[in-house]
Amino acid sequence: MVDATQSSARQADLAAGEPDLNRRILTLVGGFRLLLAAALVILVLLPADLGFLAPRYSALFSLTVGAYSIGALIIGFLLRGKGWPTQGIAWLQLLLDISCITLIVHASGGVGSGIEGLLVVFVAASGMTLPRERSYFAAAIAALMVLLEQTISYNDGVSPASDFLQAGIVGAMMLAIIVALQPLLRRISETESLARQRGIDLENLAQLNDYIIQTLREAIIVIDERNQIRLINQAAIEILATPKLKSGSSLKTVSSEVSALLKKWRANEIDLARDLPQFVSDDGNAVINAHFAPLGNDGNQGAVLVFLEDASLLAEKVQQSKLAALGRLSASIAHEIRNPVGALSHAAQLLSESAQVSEQDQRFIEIIRTNSARVSEIIENILQLSRKDVVKPEIMHLRPWIADFVKEFESTLELFEGQLSIATGDDVDVRMDPSHLHQVTWNLCENALKYASEAAGGIAVEISFGRLPNNGRPFLEIADHGPGIPDDMQDSVFEPFATGRTGGTGLGLYVCRELCERNRANLRYRPRDTGGSIFQIVFADPTRWEAQN
Repeated sequence: MVDATQSSARQADLAAGEPDLNRRILTLVGGFRLLLAAALVILVLLPADLGFLAPRYSALFSLTVGAYSIGALIIGFLLRGKGWPTQGIAWLQLLLDISCITLIVHASGGVGSGIEGLLVVFVAASGMTLPRERSYFAAAIAALMVLLEQTISYNDGVSPASDFLQAGIVGAMMLAIIVALQPLLRRISETESLARQRGIDLENLAQLNDYIIQTLREAIIVIDERNQIRLINQAAIEILATPKLKSGSSLKTVSSEVSALLKKWRANEIDLARDLPQFVSDDGNAVINAHFAPLGNDGNQGAVLVFLEDASLLAEKVQQSKLAALGRLSASIAHEIRNPVGALSHAAQLLSESAQVSEQDQRFIEIIRTNSARVSEIIENILQLSRKDVVKPEIMHLRPWIADFVKEFESTLELFEGQLSIATGDDVDVRMDPSHLHQVTWNLCENALKYASEAAGGIAVEISFGRLPNNGRPFLEIADHGPGIPDDMQDSVFEPFATGRTGGTGLGLYVCRELCERNRANLRYRPRDTGGSIFQIVFADPTRWEAQN
């Protein structure tokens, strides 16, 4: 009893839990029904002397074949739609098959015509789509209808008594088929349940893998043998700046640099053991390292896994670890020597006010005061870096802010009007701490004045602003006509204590870069084509930063 209940439950689960399998079975049987209906229609249309089947009741035969054909077409349309339940369609098919085929058998001369054997196919199909008890019920109804038709034909005197044996055999066959189908249906039910569970497990595993890949900090791209992108995570999308990327896109249309490197790697022109493939990002802000790893057994001609990493981030991590130790050491030293340096400066000032100091001593005192001031400036910069000031970013309109800054700068340094020029352009909004932006811009303009005045014979500093054409990020540029930075110093210009000017501390640009990075901005240098230097502050997108916060 328990086994029967479990079997019924499994079959009910098969009928209700696997509608796709039931629909496929019903669709297959529906196709057979349409072919059968077409064959019967042809028999009706054939002349009587050419007919392969001589119906006893021609009118009933023709009417039943027409109704059966129309019903087969209706069920075919129902099976094409997804809104109709499979159980309802199964019962509708069974009702149509039993009633119409029984009438066709009766109109064709009874059980002896052999058409009743078609019921076996449809009853077997119902046994695969209906629960166990209902399939037995359907087989019993079909068997009773065959016996009822034989009884009516026998009473009318058109069928011999021997046809009762054939009708009984047909009914027994239908019941036997339903019984024989039960182990198969049980196995199918278990297989479908296992497959469905495995499918759920695979789907969960795929979702987990996709989540892990998408949230990885490392940029990953999977490329097939045709150089089409099959998988790409969010980190790679950000590096390649392709927010509208679709799966199956050509790598060349997404990134021509990566495509060119991959082509060389496939041609064995790149040895990863010795060479490190690199390319510059679209915004020119970073150098990207590319690593290629073959997938499968096709080597470098098949699918490829590409890792992309920002070389500047790696260098920055190394640099930050070095500077962190240097900063702690420098801050502790600065605290210790600040007071002695102040005492030396104060003593030198007192000596300079004495009337008994000779001219040569006065020159020595001036040297002491100058170098004491320089040491004090270094100490102040180091202490400023060691303090973790809280960043208070604000959204500012850059055009009016620059105009106010230029007025303040010119009045403070007593410059002539126009010595700082502002390029015209559309106003942009930036998000940064106003005090940090003021300090960075002041330092860059002051450096530009010092170098420009030495080389060009006059002061000419240009301030411009706008948005980068490739990614739309706002920027601010300070350009001069000075000698520029030597090629051997351009890579280390933002490192601490790197200076090419006598008397400089080498900390000003380092402080400026640190302040920019605290505000998610970038400070970059590039030489000017006409001679001089350009320092560019590239701000973070204010709307994007606000959304992340």
